[in-house]
Amino acid sequence: MRKVHNRIADYLAKLAPGGLCVAFSGGVDSALLLRLACDTGGAVHAVTVCTPLHPPLEQAEARQLAEAFGAVHKLLTLQLPRELLDNPVHRCYLCKKALFQAIREYADDRGLKHLVDGTNRDDLGEYRPGLKALGELGVHSPLAELGITKAEVRELAAGLGLDVADKPSAPCLATRYPYRHPISLERLPGIDRVERQARAMGISNVRARVEGETLRLEVAAVDMPRVLSGREELAGLALEAGFVGISLDLEELRSGSMDIREARLAGRKTKGGTCPYPESI
Repeated sequence: MRKVHNRIADYLAKLAPGGLCVAFSGGVDSALLLRLACDTGGAVHAVTVCTPLHPPLEQAEARQLAEAFGAVHKLLTLQLPRELLDNPVHRCYLCKKALFQAIREYADDRGLKHLVDGTNRDDLGEYRPGLKALGELGVHSPLAELGITKAEVRELAAGLGLDVADKPSAPCLATRYPYRHPISLERLPGIDRVERQARAMGISNVRARVEGETLRLEVAAVDMPRVLSGREELAGLALEAGFVGISLDLEELRSGSMDIREARLAGRKTKGGTCPYPESI
């Protein structure tokens, strides 16, 4: 891991003289980048974007972590584009474009030349139209550019003693809705409460997906008994959120399940659960 550490550190050291701004979600990828950026000795700014798609708890945790690293932290509140709430297939592009434009403006206003994010090599193999927006805005993705995988990120973060080394991925709440189903901002807090209740029951990784007027829970097979034992609490929270019911997905939690759903609906085949690239993009 020393070689991996040095490659990332050298990359960031070359950018540091121009000023570094890190798009900081508080997840393991951006946390590792921010930690190593702060080691360069220069002033580093960490920007966490606040929108209805990003749970407040995540924002609070990001602030605590950034301040512990010694970075200048900024919570940046942003209104979402109307088109994004219509939930088109390229919603990730619209979201990343709006978020990173705002972060870029923040960085420019403070004379920070370089904006970096935590995209890693594994992300390049998934359907992520938001990566196009990053390219358009000149965002650096050190982990992806250096070929650093998620497993390597976690191992290096653990070696540095970062508490988020094993933190599950937490994609924005828009991913709980199937494409073209309008996103209800009023229901997002309720969806988040269902997932937080599941985590309180010992389920570290969970998604509450919207299926019409019901919620569909995705968890690992080993965690399904926990869901069943707490079904009354989870069902109650789903009803409070405005849904008529809740179900348990027997196919387990899988990253990009809404993209897999699109492929199945279109009659396409997927390879081992890998997210396909919709032909419309």
